[in-house]
Amino acid sequence: MSLWTRIFGGGASRSPEPRAAIQQAGGGVVITTPQELEEALRTGNVTASGATVTPNTAMRVAAVYACVRVRCGVVANMPLHIKRRLDDRTREDATDHPAWTLLRRKPNRWQTPAQFKRMMQAHLILRGNAYAMIVRSRGLPLEMIPLNPDRVECKQNDDLSLVYTYTRKDGRRIELKQSEVFHLVGLTLDGVHGVSAITYARETIGLSLAQEGHGATVFKNGARVSNVLTHPGKLGKEGLEFLRASLDDYRAGGESEGKALILEEGMSVSPLAMTAEDAQWIESRKFSRTDIAMFLGVPPHMIGDTEKNTSWGTGIESQTQGFITFSAEDDLTIWEETINRDLIGDEANVYARFNRAALVRGDIKARWEAYVKALQWGVYSPDEVRALEDMNPREDGEGGQYYDPPNTAGGDKPEKDDGDEPSQAA
Repeated sequence: MSLWTRIFGGGASRSPEPRAAIQQAGGGVVITTPQELEEALRTGNVTASGATVTPNTAMRVAAVYACVRVRCGVVANMPLHIKRRLDDRTREDATDHPAWTLLRRKPNRWQTPAQFKRMMQAHLILRGNAYAMIVRSRGLPLEMIPLNPDRVECKQNDDLSLVYTYTRKDGRRIELKQSEVFHLVGLTLDGVHGVSAITYARETIGLSLAQEGHGATVFKNGARVSNVLTHPGKLGKEGLEFLRASLDDYRAGGESEGKALILEEGMSVSPLAMTAEDAQWIESRKFSRTDIAMFLGVPPHMIGDTEKNTSWGTGIESQTQGFITFSAEDDLTIWEETINRDLIGDEANVYARFNRAALVRGDIKARWEAYVKALQWGVYSPDEVRALEDMNPREDGEGGQYYDPPNTAGGDKPEKDDGDEPSQAA
């Protein structure tokens, strides 16, 4: 029985192409212990604001979607190379390695490399873990099948090895060995399982969802606050229904927008609730958006919030550089080290590397100015600079020399002739 059949079922009559409905889009949380059941019954994903926050509902918040899109786009679009070290200073593309084919051409039978990386990075951000089943033949990886993180359970054995249990759509539980799973781990507290930012930002995201619901309700009702109507006498059932219908039609906007409300029989109206401005509804939404950007590690200006400075820097360029240094670099390192561990293994001369120059091309002037200064002062040789840019040494063999520093800071002084006397001023 093949690994594919063992995991996803099917027999000899199975179609050679994978089915798109292997997993439900919504996934679900598998409860395996009494403690998990108690937590689900007591709190679950319901926040203090009353909104239910899951990775899927969180994506309905514009700030969350924008942050996830930005961070996933960096990993998905940046070129990923599989390199082979020929010697200490020479590299070449390992195009004959199976990992190169998986990550540069075809990770599986229905996804492109960018689609696969974007999906896995989204799982990593929203759930703290991303899993893909590695289909091997004679020890070589042939395919990577992404698995819904909500259906995967990871445990560490007494011998410190990891074992994964995948719950199929029909409820069957399949056990996978560590060598059969490509496992990306984000911020972790136990060294095995990644923690999700959604878990700790649940109240902030729930507040944002509640604010959106409140705003939608306000504008649905014509953006008018609730009122109390006072009648000097007593309305009958028929009069009450007629008044309610008239008010609903008036509050619905449309042709009634801007017109005066006419009350009969001495009725008076007074506001019952404070307005959205009094509650500083718009300001609270801005505050919530900034908090979400902080949780997900994205400068506010990258999701459209350019109204104030942040600790990322004093300008747009500084904030972008801060994102590259503190967020994007973290994601790239996770991918590179996981590829080296799960797909390349013990091949010491083969490694994965993102071409970071593709991300920082906007700052290429500053980078090359630093290289020029390092060359002038003899800190780097041309070949060392080329190695930093992931390039091979110069073919003429002249790239290993170091240039002499310019005489700008106290070079050798000309020797003084003792026989010469300084001239006296007349």
